[in-house]
Amino acid sequence: MSDFPGFIAVETGEDDALPLAIAWALPDGQIKHTLIQPDDDWLDDELLKLGDYSLEELRTFGVSPLDVLRELEGDYYSTTLYTAGVSDDEAALSRLFDDFGVDPFVELAPAESLYPDMAGGDWARARNDLFGELGLEPLRPEHEVQVMLYLHQRLSEAE
Repeated sequence: MSDFPGFIAVETGEDDALPLAIAWALPDGQIKHTLIQPDDDWLDDELLKLGDYSLEELRTFGVSPLDVLRELEGDYYSTTLYTAGVSDDEAALSRLFDDFGVDPFVELAPAESLYPDMAGGDWARARNDLFGELGLEPLRPEHEVQVMLYLHQRLSEAE
């Protein structure tokens, strides 16, 4: 199999586009994944919802948002990346770009657009089935990217 498309997923806090974790696939199928340290400006809200993470966990194990952007830029510059949840991922990435004054250097597109011959909804059903088959969690970005990679491989082999 040749190069994989660039798949990306961002996990966010509840009720907003606060980026908590990010994962993307490299052309060789490897996955990069990291937690994101929350910027101090993001922590104004006392009711901040951090999903399954604690603030201490994000600060200790997370990578600074600017370093996340640098790493992503090193892997993908002026490229279209594919996502299962365009609006959520776009909002989270926009927050990273805007808050740090970085011009967006990637564009997001729906992953199902890679498979124009599939009937509407078939890609989403196949994706959901694969989550169940692999025992993975849909909201974890590394699992989202892994499922998109596996599904791409299956669909490519079927052609």
